[in-house]
Amino acid sequence: MNQEESQLRTEEVHLRDYLHVINKRRSLVLAVFAVIFVMVALYTFASVPLYRGTTKVLIEKASSSALTGNSPSRIYDPEFYETQFQLIKSRAVAKRVVASHDLVDNFASYRGGNDDEGLLSNVAGWFSAAKELIKGLLGTTQPVGEELASDQLTKTADLLNADIEVKPFKNSRIVTISYLAPTPEFSAMIANATAKAYIQETMEMKLDSTRTTLEWMTRKATEEGVKLQATEQALQNYMVANDIITLQNRMSVTPEQLSQISTQLVIAESKRKQLESLYTKVRSVANDHKKAETIPAIVADPALQMIRGQILQAEQDLRELSSTYLSKHPGMKKAKADLEILSEKRNQEITRIIESIHNEYEFAISDEENLHAQMERTKAQAQGLSERFIQYGALKREVDTNRTMYDALLMKIKEQSITEETHPVSLWIVEEAIVPEAPVKPNKKKNLLLGLIVGLMAGIGMAFFVEYLDNTIKYPEETEKALGLPVLGLVSLWKEKDTSIEQAVEKSPRSAVAESYKALRTSLMLASADGAPGRILVTSAAAAAGKTTTALNLAFALAQAGKRVLLIDADMRKPRIHKALKMTNTNGLSNYLSGGKSSILKKSTHENLDVITSGPIPPNPSELLSSRHMQQLLDSLSANYDVIICDSPPLLSVADARIITRVCDGTILVVRAKQTTFDLARKATRQLTSIMHRSSGW
Repeated sequence: MNQEESQLRTEEVHLRDYLHVINKRRSLVLAVFAVIFVMVALYTFASVPLYRGTTKVLIEKASSSALTGNSPSRIYDPEFYETQFQLIKSRAVAKRVVASHDLVDNFASYRGGNDDEGLLSNVAGWFSAAKELIKGLLGTTQPVGEELASDQLTKTADLLNADIEVKPFKNSRIVTISYLAPTPEFSAMIANATAKAYIQETMEMKLDSTRTTLEWMTRKATEEGVKLQATEQALQNYMVANDIITLQNRMSVTPEQLSQISTQLVIAESKRKQLESLYTKVRSVANDHKKAETIPAIVADPALQMIRGQILQAEQDLRELSSTYLSKHPGMKKAKADLEILSEKRNQEITRIIESIHNEYEFAISDEENLHAQMERTKAQAQGLSERFIQYGALKREVDTNRTMYDALLMKIKEQSITEETHPVSLWIVEEAIVPEAPVKPNKKKNLLLGLIVGLMAGIGMAFFVEYLDNTIKYPEETEKALGLPVLGLVSLWKEKDTSIEQAVEKSPRSAVAESYKALRTSLMLASADGAPGRILVTSAAAAAGKTTTALNLAFALAQAGKRVLLIDADMRKPRIHKALKMTNTNGLSNYLSGGKSSILKKSTHENLDVITSGPIPPNPSELLSSRHMQQLLDSLSANYDVIICDSPPLLSVADARIITRVCDGTILVVRAKQTTFDLARKATRQLTSIMHRSSGW
């Protein structure tokens, strides 16, 4: 399977994948479902049955007076109706209802008492009682007399308002006023009383507002008339004194000139900064022609590029002649002389380029200074003109403001005088509330069905949310699907405390972990017709994934199968194989790669397994592993061993594993369940794929 097909398989999602997630997280789904469903059921059966009394009211804007010249409007106004809805639910209307039916002392009895209000209401009552008790203990001053009566009236009005509901009928001007109560008679009574109180409150608000508005607007209009006359006279005097008319044409031209000069100045400053930065760089390398050739602006010069090409050709000719003639041969002397001439010519060309950059930089500075001077002259001219218009603009705005205010006040006074006694809202009670026969809340069937659906959907949603957040590798099927690579083996957790997992195959051959590594050995031996690869690299995406443990146990498993195995600890940063096998590490791979000649092979506890430890930790592990000595070592040892296993540092941390991959036949990538993320694993496989010199890698 190629990489494109593997990617398509990774991105393809089936319905069974969703079912797999739900089944995997079924405990979480059931827990969330149970919590939500039980909460809905408790709320439903603990709630008190409520009855709804409903009154229908027709609300319309009053028709405009014929004197205003406007016809009556029948267009639906959402702001007007929302205002009326809020007025119906206002505290002022509720106070009227409380006062008209003497509900301050009888509210609880009208609602049917506190004994039948259910669990939720009882809990709320306990909190209220506790609050009053705390106030008493703290010595809070309680209102007396009229203050106490007003406070009780407000509290009762707020309690009443909490259960009032206002809704409009769709495509009509009829509004329903409803009230929820534990008793049907009380719900109908409050609905009717609220509609009547709303009509009375609206009429009184209009009368008080009209009188106050007319008095204020008349007084304000007189003041604004005096101010308008004074500002108009001041504006006229200023226009005559400063000849405002002839200066307006000049004011329209100057801003365009400023804009053009500003644009040119920005371009000049940008060019000067670029040349300044470039000149600073080339000046620092003026005496070092080799460093000068590293600057892109110098290298890009066509003449220099041509000379450099000639130098390269001369050097190539010299190398070809040196392989045939001695240094004193006439051809060699001529080639060297030509090369020296070209080198001198290159140096002269670099000096010329640096001087050219310097001249261009000086010209940019001069251009920028000229534009700055021109900008200052134009600004001074514009400022002189603007100062003469400042006072004119201020006077003009003041006149316009005063005239607008004065005209508006006169218009409002006339309109208010005409419509003083009219009502802005037309109200009729279309249908009074009747005593309801059945409760409207709670709807037990609907609530339970909703709890069932919401609980199930919430549980499934939580399962997918947790699955989305969990990006670690857990199952072989998911791993193969996500990475597009086969899983060679699966090793379970090590639960024996007496034996280390690093030697499970050797010291606990019948354990589940040992059998897992033997299964990995079988997968490797059956991976191709030639059996297991001759050189195997064991690495991981990140640290603590179990790569050293895998390398050790796989080596013992192959040795037990009769293979001649060599285990090399190529992790010269944090080596662990010598500690696991209890070997000395004074002489090892780092000694050999550094040029040592002594033997580095060590015998293990199994006759078919030899070991090369890492040796002392060097300062440059990557350089040692990339040297030719590593290739020579593996080539020389391959004739004596069936399988060579190399343990290396994590793939994504350092470059060591990527270097060793080039000299190995196959790579085993170890990932740790519930720790290694898919992102790290995908990044590791992409790096391995890009550097593997063979297509049959693991």
